[in-house]
Amino acid sequence: MSDTLLIGLYALAAGGVVGLAGAAALRLLRGRSILAHILILLVVTVLAVVAGVATVAQAMFLSAHDLWVVLITVSASAVISLAVGAVFGSRLAASAVWAQTAWDRERRLEASRRELVAWVSHDLRTPLAGLRAMAEALEDRIIHDPAVVDEYHRRIRVETDRMTRLVDDLFELSRINAGALRLVPTTVPLRDVVSDAIAGVAPLAARRRIHLVAADSGWPHVRAGERELARIVSNLLINSVRYTPEDGSVHIAAGHDSDDVWLAVSDTCGGIPGEDLDRVFDVAFRGERARTPAVAGSGAGGGLGLAIVRGLVEAHGGRVDVRNTERGCRFEVRLPAT
Repeated sequence: MSDTLLIGLYALAAGGVVGLAGAAALRLLRGRSILAHILILLVVTVLAVVAGVATVAQAMFLSAHDLWVVLITVSASAVISLAVGAVFGSRLAASAVWAQTAWDRERRLEASRRELVAWVSHDLRTPLAGLRAMAEALEDRIIHDPAVVDEYHRRIRVETDRMTRLVDDLFELSRINAGALRLVPTTVPLRDVVSDAIAGVAPLAARRRIHLVAADSGWPHVRAGERELARIVSNLLINSVRYTPEDGSVHIAAGHDSDDVWLAVSDTCGGIPGEDLDRVFDVAFRGERARTPAVAGSGAGGGLGLAIVRGLVEAHGGRVDVRNTERGCRFEVRLPAT
């Protein structure tokens, strides 16, 4: 057997042992992150080279000094290879994770868009059919009772207002998603914004016997767009009133800490299913109540209210979260204190 073939067999045997050990390690760690798998592959590759060189050098009966020189040279190269591979491997892993996250988010957005189109189509088709029927009845003078005619006029106005709110929500959401939202930050007293929002939702709360409770103190000033901040507070209050059973209560409070100004709206809705907590701010998500009729006059739309809240809060550099409490759930908005 020629020396070249013998050297190749020695190197192949040494590399094969390292490769088998690496395959076993990858199998044991198959549930770990992409970066861990990349690092294991790098280590296996480098160790296979080092083992092959060391085995061949030993088989060639090099002197102790020459063998030591070979090992130092190979080890130095291995360290450099591992360092460079680890740096670029981490970037590759991060890119892969980012790409997967972006893909998953795009799939969720696409699903939300499909749901939005379906639900908005339903929310528009139903009142339009009613408007058409009432308009035809009035036009053909089928209805003669003045009280019924007045009721038809009232219902036409109510349904028109509802569709107007839905179109406004769609326009607002499109501005947020398109990056066309232009904030004009001013120093806003949060108490005044909350007072106006409570006054706006009070008629709905009164009809459903929902008790609105605002904290007596602790109201800070916040740097934000006044119109957008009013929309955030109003949408949160309407959402809580809409899903709180009759004779329930909605509490609103605010405060500030070293970094943030916070606003919290708590209700007695009974809580949100755990699997839905991460989806309540998605476009068109309305949970199980999507199949039940909306509360009259609540401004119910295509499940856009909380999605608009999240978009407006993030446009201010803040965040919004929800968690279940003992009797319901608590929505908390945090904006930079600046």
